[in-house]
Amino acid sequence: MGPSVDPVPAGDIQPKIADVVIVGGGIIGVSAALFLARKGISVVVCEKGHVAGEQSSRNWGWCRRMGRDPRELPLIVEALKMWGGIEELVGEDVGFRRTGILYLCQDESDVEHHAEWVRRAGDYALDSKMIEGRALADLMPGAQKTFRAALHTPSDGRAEPQKAAPAIARAAQRAGARILLRCAVREIETEAGRVSGVVTENGPIRASTVVVAGGAWSSHLCRSVGIRLPQLAVRSSVMRTGPVEGGPDGAAWTEGFAYRKRLDGGYTIADGTISYHHVNPDSFRYFTDFLPILSREWRSIGLRFGDFLGGPFGLSPRLEGEGSVYERHRTLDPEPAVAPLEAARANMEKVFPVLKGVPTLQRWAGFIDATPDAVPVISPVKSLPGLVIATGFSGHGFGIGPAAGRLTADIVTGDTPLVAPTAFRYERFIDGTRHRPTTGV
Repeated sequence: MGPSVDPVPAGDIQPKIADVVIVGGGIIGVSAALFLARKGISVVVCEKGHVAGEQSSRNWGWCRRMGRDPRELPLIVEALKMWGGIEELVGEDVGFRRTGILYLCQDESDVEHHAEWVRRAGDYALDSKMIEGRALADLMPGAQKTFRAALHTPSDGRAEPQKAAPAIARAAQRAGARILLRCAVREIETEAGRVSGVVTENGPIRASTVVVAGGAWSSHLCRSVGIRLPQLAVRSSVMRTGPVEGGPDGAAWTEGFAYRKRLDGGYTIADGTISYHHVNPDSFRYFTDFLPILSREWRSIGLRFGDFLGGPFGLSPRLEGEGSVYERHRTLDPEPAVAPLEAARANMEKVFPVLKGVPTLQRWAGFIDATPDAVPVISPVKSLPGLVIATGFSGHGFGIGPAAGRLTADIVTGDTPLVAPTAFRYERFIDGTRHRPTTGV
């Protein structure tokens, strides 16, 4: 089972009409709802399960600028400003701490790889820099291994995924947003060539704008209205330990393991080098879209078979009385990959012996919504007015989430966008511009 997520009050009566319907109660959807409600917009979030039930509560909890695609850098800069004031924004402590993040270098090729990112980031590198020797050792108390160097960003931080999106959702409710739980959107309705609302399992809601922020489900829903959104689900696994006396603060990644210190004193640990894709019809539908990235990253993607017919994205027919696929799969809760997690923990224990004997409290997995260029879509769809997509965050969505929600709200209302949204256009998958960096760094 997935991690325990802070509750969000339910009980709103489904309205018959709203200005905006948001499909999906992850961190992107509820952040968009918060900023729309604060603008005075009538907004309804429809969540088929519970808030942050899927990847928004199952990620590593990193809030990082370091290492991001240049196209994401302007947005993550704004996101980190929001994280710095998150307690004031939502009225709760969600565990955000600027404890820094390290990319640990095993050898000179690692050093060159991370130094190249600093050069490409240009002015957006801000306080990111290469460190080594005593400066690195001081950030890794108790380490029994000396690393060649590390890319370090002191202003990056961490937060608690099981707390953050629910707190944002509760703030959105206080601002006037309606959040409907166990309310699956079965289809998007259109009239005269534009969006006119949605049909949920509880009936229709008329709305002039629908935001699809459904994570791994987004492509499936968009396809029902003729919108081709190349996106695949990638399974990633995580474990958490009991509290640890001592050990490093903050978060780090290196080949063999990645970690984040938790607010409860334990660690979130992951392998960090391999994820799994379960072959399904979308694997063939979007094969050519993903071929370039697969050819580069094939060592880090493991393929799994067996869910082609019966999995959540499979070909299984709708059964009488079962409702839509969204109702049959209220919460995606895949089995974690235990062996890589145990190997990651063993690798971390070799570096930090303080972890030895500390119990593993839980393991879980989640499905990441990946795009062919690993950059999200935050965009209106020109061919279907009234449809806005906010998905495909490719494992980077938690840290960038509050700003992505704000940008989505700006797009919906036509206000001056938080950052230029050009890099996140949906149409890049149609006009062939997706591989062109747009930030100039």
